[in-house]
Amino acid sequence: MSARPIASHPAAPSLWAATAPPAPDTPALDAPLSTDVLVIGAGYTGLSAALHLAESGARVCVLDAHAPGWGASGRNGGQVNPTLKHDPDDLVRLYGAEHAEPLIDAVSRSADLVFELIARHAIDCAPVRAGWLQVGYTQQAVDGMHARARQWERRGVRVEMLDRAAAAERIGTPAFAGGWLDGRAGGIQPLAYVRGLVRTAQGLGVQVHGGSPVVSLERQGTHWVAITAQGHRVRAQQVVLGTNGYTDGLWPGLARTVLAANSFIVATRPLGAAGAGILPGGETGSTSQRLLLYFRKDAQGRLLMGGRGHFADPQGPQDFAHLERALALMFPQLGPVEYEYRWAGRIAVTRDFMPHLHQPAPGITMALGYNGRGIAMATSLGRHVAALVAGGPASACPFPVTPLQPIPLHGLQRFYIAAGVAWYSLLDRIGA
Repeated sequence: MSARPIASHPAAPSLWAATAPPAPDTPALDAPLSTDVLVIGAGYTGLSAALHLAESGARVCVLDAHAPGWGASGRNGGQVNPTLKHDPDDLVRLYGAEHAEPLIDAVSRSADLVFELIARHAIDCAPVRAGWLQVGYTQQAVDGMHARARQWERRGVRVEMLDRAAAAERIGTPAFAGGWLDGRAGGIQPLAYVRGLVRTAQGLGVQVHGGSPVVSLERQGTHWVAITAQGHRVRAQQVVLGTNGYTDGLWPGLARTVLAANSFIVATRPLGAAGAGILPGGETGSTSQRLLLYFRKDAQGRLLMGGRGHFADPQGPQDFAHLERALALMFPQLGPVEYEYRWAGRIAVTRDFMPHLHQPAPGITMALGYNGRGIAMATSLGRHVAALVAGGPASACPFPVTPLQPIPLHGLQRFYIAAGVAWYSLLDRIGA
């Protein structure tokens, strides 16, 4: 059976798809293949793992059902935030200092890895490392964020505590009572970053094939054999799964370990002089609400606003109205705003709000569940996956290797997400 051309699997429509450099050639797999490592999923996890494995001398093939970056890696808000949902002191309580401190250090250095890869491989993705502003509407929220900032400060991170006036100056709105600045963070053009990782991996000898969904994976002797929808077989000693919010039933039970929740984003037309006072330092930002809003400007001066959305994929502009209202309330000085792009993508939410790393069978490694921190966390975890696959001991990996634990009653995930959105909306409204 002949393979379909990659042109039939374009990037998902978004601002990023419209403004990224041209995609590298990643034709569908059209013949049987034997390799050391097969990576399934051409997002940040898979491409980082592939790149680092190739640097160690492994033969690597990456397969994706669509074009590289078609999923969350090409649709997110472009914020490179080296944090988890849990604060450092919480991680120490959860795991003990011996295990928690290496994990905290890996998380803290995750943005460094992203920007080092961008610089070392000259990836054209509009990187700006001006920091991340987390802000809140109440003094109670601000006090909590200042406590978080001090935890990172004790570990050598450059932070700034912001009161109401400082937050207004940084963001361009008096809406917030204060917050903090994490100096490690930054922003990029996320799909352009994906494409740069593809080119870098290809330059190291990695074969990358889009339009090649894997429909079967089974152990045959000492190897794994994957079969694509076109009927082509890939024989590999090791397999890495990095499919995150678009995980399907390829590996039994894996999709039931995460909730795939939609995150919606809108982008204005370039604001020009009207936007000069908004995020003038180039920072990215988000609120501290449970149902957070995240915002930034892109390289052309568009203002982006992102946040939760319906479980179902959006059907029209009406599904983004809540974000447009939020933007108008936050920045009333802009007056009526024209929106140029609206899009959505699926993030993978785990029950414990931690990234998950699994090795459920010999020669199989899986990483997913970034809870909205995908650029930094997936790039970092991809590198650690590469070390494990190359033979490194699990004890040397700062991310714990855990068994698959499906979320109870996962078939009701639509109910979980809808109920969670309603509950968190109520808590955010009453300031609880």
